[in-house]
Amino acid sequence: MKKKLLLILIISIPLSLIGQETRLWKKSAFTITPEVLTGITAPANDGFPETDLHKQLLITLGRNHKNNPQEWAQRIKGLRTGIGFGISDFGNLDSLGVAITVIPQIQFNAFGSERFSVTTGMGASYFTKNYDPITNPNNRAVTTDYTWAFRLFLNYNFLKTQSLDWNIGIGYSHHSNGHTKLDNQGYNSFLLSLSAAINNPFKISEENIPIPKKIVEHSSYSYFTLRGGLGWNVLALAFNDNREVYSFSAEYGKVYNNTWKVGLGLNYRFYEHYYDYINGNESLVQHGREFEDFKEHPVWNASNISVAINGEVLLNHVGIAVQIGYNFHKPGYKIDYRINEGWDNTPREIPESWMLGEFNTKFKLKHRISSRIGAKYYFIGTTKQPQHNIFIGAHLNSNLGQADFSEVSFGYVYNFGN
Repeated sequence: MKKKLLLILIISIPLSLIGQETRLWKKSAFTITPEVLTGITAPANDGFPETDLHKQLLITLGRNHKNNPQEWAQRIKGLRTGIGFGISDFGNLDSLGVAITVIPQIQFNAFGSERFSVTTGMGASYFTKNYDPITNPNNRAVTTDYTWAFRLFLNYNFLKTQSLDWNIGIGYSHHSNGHTKLDNQGYNSFLLSLSAAINNPFKISEENIPIPKKIVEHSSYSYFTLRGGLGWNVLALAFNDNREVYSFSAEYGKVYNNTWKVGLGLNYRFYEHYYDYINGNESLVQHGREFEDFKEHPVWNASNISVAINGEVLLNHVGIAVQIGYNFHKPGYKIDYRINEGWDNTPREIPESWMLGEFNTKFKLKHRISSRIGAKYYFIGTTKQPQHNIFIGAHLNSNLGQADFSEVSFGYVYNFGN
């Protein structure tokens, strides 16, 4: 149920990029983009199955926003949005199977040129094959049927006609389950693409569509946000069942040109896995072991306090958000790192002779630096600059880029006005 709820949010939040408004410009803005991709999928673990070329077909239903009069659409040059539906063959059907993907995407100009563009997207995939200790022991990339899906591509428009935009691209594709079950090595693929954007396939006349006025005015206003989140993760192979992560945050910042949102936030998180480990008197907190003193304050030692810089692109009802933070307090992660970064398959009852993860530079960075990426849906479009707004969101949280937990959230925004 938890994974289905998260999957629905991942897919449905950005669907409003297609469904917003019903103005005349939208009737001629529809695009269909078939795309074929090929490349390599990197081995996810020692003994990973042999693979041939990665092959993928993606069809994106989208919209070209050149005639969208809203400010955010005019501020972001070359903006296209859409939902991609794809199928991927990773080069070994017997062990890796195929992935069926639904991925909301955004495309915009790069290097100040209409020839170059960047496409990025985040959605979900269903896998027909995943890890099984008996029938599929060598594929430790994915252990769940459903995963997050992410792609980032640089495109070059080498041929443009009235109805077709031909592009070649190079980029990266990633699938993983957001640390909701281990193993979770994930698939990392490096791909070349060829695509043809079919513009205005229904041949609707653009003669009556007014050209948007050039926006030259600049604006800014302040905002304050409160957010609560519910996430899920696992601790280690020996503790491979989902537990909740509860999060709360307060954020203050500014919105520029009703498009770019930048803020500073204070975050609190409580990890049930850390609390259960400490309160359950597991190996590393037992008498005489390294973290014995954690039992004196189990709630505090299962908590995380951080400060973060938040950036967001506002697309009316949809916000695409990225966060990078610094953890002032996250003692439970020390247990996490000791268990997961030492010898493989650390047992629940850990012998004192077992090689555990060392607190090296890698640990210090992952312990202190957090990140978060995902999407929000605002119930009132941000183009209206409402004083009060609420949103729901789906995000992936990480420790220095390594998945920490998957999360759904609900929040309130107060805008102070221009």
